Amino acid sequence: MRLFSVILIGVLLTLAWGVDKNNFKRCDQSSFCRRCRKIQPGNSPYSLVFSSLKTYKTYVTLDMKNNNNGHEFLLKLEAVKGDKFHVEVNEKQPLHPRYRVEDGLKGPLEFESISVVEKNDQHILIKYGAHKADLIMNPFRIDFYNTDKLVVSMNAKGLMNFEHLRKKPEPAEEPENQENAENEEKPKDEADPGEWEENFKGHHDSKPLGPEAVAMDFTFPEASVLFGIPEHADSFSLKPTVGDEPYRLYNLDVFEYELNSGMALYGSVPVIYGHGQERSAGVYWQNAAETWVDIHNTNSEKNVMSTIVDFVAGNSKSEAPVAHFMSESGILDAFILMGPTPTEAFKQYTDLTGTAPLPQMFAIGYHQCRWNYNDEQDIAMVHAKFDEYDIPFDTIWLDIEYTDGKRYFTWDQHKFPHPVEMVKNLTAKGRHLTIIIDPHIKRDSGYFFHNECTDKGLYVKNKEGQDYDGWCWPGSSSYLDVFNPEVRRIYADQYLLENFKEQTEDMGLWNDMNEPSVFNGPEITMLKDNRHFGGWEHRDVHNLYGQMMIKGSFDGLTRRAHGKLRPFILTRAHFSGTQRYAAVWTGDNMAEWGHLEHSIKMCLSLSVAGISFCGADVGGFFGNPEAELFERWYQAGSFQPFFRSHAHIDTKRREPWLYPENTRLIIRDAIRKRYSYLPFWYTMFYEHERNGLPIMRPVLAHYPTDKDSFAIDYEYLLSDKLLVRPVMTKGATKVDVYFPVKKDKEGDIWYDIDDYSPYKSTGSVSVSVNSYKTPVYQRGGTIIPKKERVRRAATLMHNDPFTLVVCLDKNQAAKGTLYIDDEKSYDYRHGDYLYTQFDFKDNVLSNKFIDNNKKYKTKTWLERVVLAGLTKTPKSATLRVNDGSAETLEIYRLGNTHIIRKPGVNMVDSWSITLNY
Repeated sequence: MRLFSVILIGVLLTLAWGVDKNNFKRCDQSSFCRRCRKIQPGNSPYSLVFSSLKTYKTYVTLDMKNNNNGHEFLLKLEAVKGDKFHVEVNEKQPLHPRYRVEDGLKGPLEFESISVVEKNDQHILIKYGAHKADLIMNPFRIDFYNTDKLVVSMNAKGLMNFEHLRKKPEPAEEPENQENAENEEKPKDEADPGEWEENFKGHHDSKPLGPEAVAMDFTFPEASVLFGIPEHADSFSLKPTVGDEPYRLYNLDVFEYELNSGMALYGSVPVIYGHGQERSAGVYWQNAAETWVDIHNTNSEKNVMSTIVDFVAGNSKSEAPVAHFMSESGILDAFILMGPTPTEAFKQYTDLTGTAPLPQMFAIGYHQCRWNYNDEQDIAMVHAKFDEYDIPFDTIWLDIEYTDGKRYFTWDQHKFPHPVEMVKNLTAKGRHLTIIIDPHIKRDSGYFFHNECTDKGLYVKNKEGQDYDGWCWPGSSSYLDVFNPEVRRIYADQYLLENFKEQTEDMGLWNDMNEPSVFNGPEITMLKDNRHFGGWEHRDVHNLYGQMMIKGSFDGLTRRAHGKLRPFILTRAHFSGTQRYAAVWTGDNMAEWGHLEHSIKMCLSLSVAGISFCGADVGGFFGNPEAELFERWYQAGSFQPFFRSHAHIDTKRREPWLYPENTRLIIRDAIRKRYSYLPFWYTMFYEHERNGLPIMRPVLAHYPTDKDSFAIDYEYLLSDKLLVRPVMTKGATKVDVYFPVKKDKEGDIWYDIDDYSPYKSTGSVSVSVNSYKTPVYQRGGTIIPKKERVRRAATLMHNDPFTLVVCLDKNQAAKGTLYIDDEKSYDYRHGDYLYTQFDFKDNVLSNKFIDNNKKYKTKTWLERVVLAGLTKTPKSATLRVNDGSAETLEIYRLGNTHIIRKPGVNMVDSWSITLNY
């Protein structure tokens, strides 16, 4: 244990003093990044062989050659259903197979027919619907057109690199004498010293296959900004990296991560978008190896002086932005997302990688967590205190200390002697428990699961073929080889009630440390020359490890409930497609204002990369938040999809009632506001699963021509209905809210959700705020469902009545939707739901059922209608239900609204309410 103690002390010192950047590589310390970045633009050696063209119904293939060394590759270009192209390049005859990512996509692709409309020895023009791909022979380039507009160019800068697999060169013989040495011809390009082996901070990477990097540049001619490639604690709009560090995609456990940085963090999603006033497009670079991304964007690089110089010189257009992807291994595998709008590009990506399944209602309520709640009595106290202070919450969480000595699938029988009874005491009040299970398995001969993993060979192997032994919270640990389907099945089996008896079928799961985190490994993670199922090195699959773990977790929790209940899982590590299995949080943040601000930027970037179920630790994981910061973080978190307070073991206890009364009341107000909007949140989650659009959206998503909105990442949209501008600076009494401009140069009407006062101006407006105020605005022309009888937990609000908030546009019209089901099972996938559209026009509010589906028999009813923006007050309102007899309803004015009280109609009925003047 002495070695573990030394390692743990080092880890805790890191926790105390913040991130040590020296523990993590820079590009110049990474051999493959150095090599790829060394390539100069404009002189690509790659060319296509026109005579090799083969045409099929949905794709073409061509041979490709590196003219510098004669090595041959095969290019395949295919048309993917839903306005996408797929480009794949691999060696024709590699010495060894190269890894191809298979678990990023949601399933098999569907293809469309193509036609070759022009071909000669200069280029081949492929057409698919309104799209074209122009393959240039020499030097190789592909230009992608959407309705004759060039939206993406591949290898336009000539930065492509594909290092073919080769035998390790023999050491050069020493020349017989000095004269021969001086006359001997020197190689044109000196070999990089890290091609065949590499060292970093005492760790050796053997690199048995040698150099195998792949790289490609993508130009976005119509774009002025690039965004995507999470996860980084940086701005939403990607910054130029020329002369600086590229953005890095390599899943790492980074404590107290640095802000405004392209350093690698816990997840890697290699999708990027380019957006301009006329067009959007995207690229999904499907590679799970370590990846660096250089951003070239003169739109961002230019200062005022260079802009003046361009104007004087007559240079009206900047160079198009470029993303240069560089990966350590694998094949060149890229999807081109043709847009042309931001929302269409987002949908094209989720068409490929999937959407988040609709969570249970409790999962979008408020979550209370810390490392760690001490014992059963502590859990009971927290549970009771929330009720005492009338603060709703749905889930309490247990970190690693609940286990028997960090052995997962066990309980500390002294602290938690009655876990099932404890959980049932929670569920009896409508609440849930979530527990943590990490990927490291304690190497202990008295631990049943370690013995099973050892006996059945379930662990990742080191380069010598032995079970890999690393260090994490339990000390000496090994790691499941989750790339083996049989290992995933056995791991998933541990969640079955007959195996892990001290749980219930509706407990939530938290998979942390799954980058994987290895305290004594290089960069606090696993050695790259470790071996996985199929003979693949860890370097090939690193960014997928966490996803493969949660894939097994999702299977286990699904089978635990016999396929009836929707699992809830939270993961830290993530990759493309993680949204299909789990929610994501932004990791080990700090109790600082800057980290609050970056929680918005990070979740926006994750949302456009398919991961909508995102949030940040409210209050900051490390440190002790001052009261004002804590208040503002709750207010911001209440308008993010995943809403959880969490704290490090060394922080002061920070349950809301431990702060002064004023702070407690502000926090209570923020949480209760979240609960009143749960029907809206639930509808957004359903619509995300149905249409693939993010829940949190950048302003440019719905105002794509408003150039001033492109870089905005201090406010955002929820669906296309709410504009949220959290307060994220200390002592603020005013904040600037940006009201976007539409293509017609006009703006929408925005209604403050607290008093429904309308804002009709565009651009930045200074808005006053007090300690309770978060500026949130409902867009005119929308209808939002609410429930205003807030109870102790979301599960207890299931049959409560609805309020419809109708905010009118300049035409006195509005639309909205509401989704209802049992809030927990998969029955909705068999048609057991209600999905309703509401319309207000010509002074009539009415509903209709989308899909003509009225199978779900709800007990809920319509309690109130709030109308904002009416130009005059009606005398009364008339209700008609199922085309039956008319009933007169009372309507009265309240502040900036008109209220229709108790229509009383069941939500499964068809009805209309007519305003009478």
